Amino acid sequence: MYFLNSIWDWFWFCFWIFAYVAYLFVLVYVLIDIFRDHSLNGWFKALWVIFLVFVPFVTALVYLIARGRGMAERSARKQVEYQEYSEDEIRSMSFANPAEEITKAQSLREQGLITDGEFEALKNKALGGKY
Repeated sequence: MYFLNSIWDWFWFCFWIFAYVAYLFVLVYVLIDIFRDHSLNGWFKALWVIFLVFVPFVTALVYLIARGRGMAERSARKQVEYQEYSEDEIRSMSFANPAEEITKAQSLREQGLITDGEFEALKNKALGGKY
């Protein structure tokens, strides 16, 4: 008797692999959220981690039910922080010095490589405006 000799064996094998990987993702996400929550006491964090190690399925389920709303709020707050950080980082890298960028655009316009409209767009972008 072979292990995976029919299509249904393959189907169930893939299903259980998917379920196991999804379960691991939930455990990791719960663990990340435990340490992301600054309002949770250190002893409670240790208690949650101990329960996650010894009774992982039940603990993850209880955590999602009891603290699911807080998880969503902390995750949304972090997303906003990441987005603000990345926008500031991109802005600081893209135009380090607006005067230099305007000078470069001016020289390109004088060489005839860009039009007056393109120059104005580059100047506006260097000064922090939209196109």
